[in-house]
Amino acid sequence: MGKQLAAFFQVPQELRTTVWEDAVQKNRVSLWVICGMIFGMELYNMARVLFWSASGLGTWNNRIYFGMYCALFLSAALYLCLAHWLRRRPAKARFLLQYGAVVFFLLWHAAVNIYDLWRDPESEVSIYFTAVLGLAVFIQMPPPYAALAHLSAYILFMGFAGGRISPGTRLNLTFTAIVALALSLTSFRHAVVFAGQREEIGRMNRRLQVLAQRDPLTGLLNQQTFQQGVQPQLGQAGAERPVTLLIVDLDNFKAVNDSYGHPCGDFVLKEVALRLSTIFADAAGVGRIGGDEFAVLVVGMEEEQLEQAAHRLIHSVAGITWHGKLVGAGCSVGGCRIAEPEEYERLYEETDRALYEAKRQGKGRLCLRCRTAA
Repeated sequence: MGKQLAAFFQVPQELRTTVWEDAVQKNRVSLWVICGMIFGMELYNMARVLFWSASGLGTWNNRIYFGMYCALFLSAALYLCLAHWLRRRPAKARFLLQYGAVVFFLLWHAAVNIYDLWRDPESEVSIYFTAVLGLAVFIQMPPPYAALAHLSAYILFMGFAGGRISPGTRLNLTFTAIVALALSLTSFRHAVVFAGQREEIGRMNRRLQVLAQRDPLTGLLNQQTFQQGVQPQLGQAGAERPVTLLIVDLDNFKAVNDSYGHPCGDFVLKEVALRLSTIFADAAGVGRIGGDEFAVLVVGMEEEQLEQAAHRLIHSVAGITWHGKLVGAGCSVGGCRIAEPEEYERLYEETDRALYEAKRQGKGRLCLRCRTAA
């Protein structure tokens, strides 16, 4: 029970920044509305004392009320000025300003209601009642802050006005304070849960986005993502920055599937993907662009190094085993090396012709074409 209660009040570390930001944004809107209401009501109250009261500021009572109205009006104006000044500060700093403002507003309403009751014990407690519920409904606060605000107002009100209200009213106000605090705590807990759900949805969307860009079997880029990813590199090709597109096509892959079954075929595809990613670890992109066809984009590698890497790949694929036996896999590699910007479709067509030439030579071969700048 204790652990469950602690978990209810606790904000997970990974959600704290989000929860603070959410609380600040919600409170910002609420406080704009509250300050607008304060300006309207207190201007009316000050005008009522100055112009519509027969005694004006001639009595202590009117002066006290007028001073209270001015204090609330000026505090709302001060809050808005400070909020604008601190608008780029961290969320917690902005929250502390908001918290200071709402606690002052709450205690102000409690003090006004206390003064009303000291003047006339028959006065209503609606000012305090409304302020407490308004705090619970419109302001989002972590549990310690909510408890401090509600308890401070309750202790202040009961300490100075408890003796001037009936036992039934005291009991009702106590229940109201408890309900208001529970509402604040529950509201904040819901905000934490909602933030957690939003973060989880965000993580799921990011995972789905990654999955949408990857071939599900090999984990390499799929055809569309590979093409989109390498096109900017092709636009930057130059004499000092040659770019090479390699197409790797498996030889005798149908025979492997027919002889050993599709599980073996899937294993071979994954092994080829692993060897490609290892041998061309610095490639700008490695993708599976067809059933048994792969593509690699290499930037800046010397031609001799490129040929050596391609031959290593051919030799490595030929050594793939399934349950201790060579499966007879192989691959042919066609490549086109450019030293000037080119569109992917045209480069792919030329590379595909090089691949066809490699296969025509007897499979398990490399055919690399080099196109110099015009």
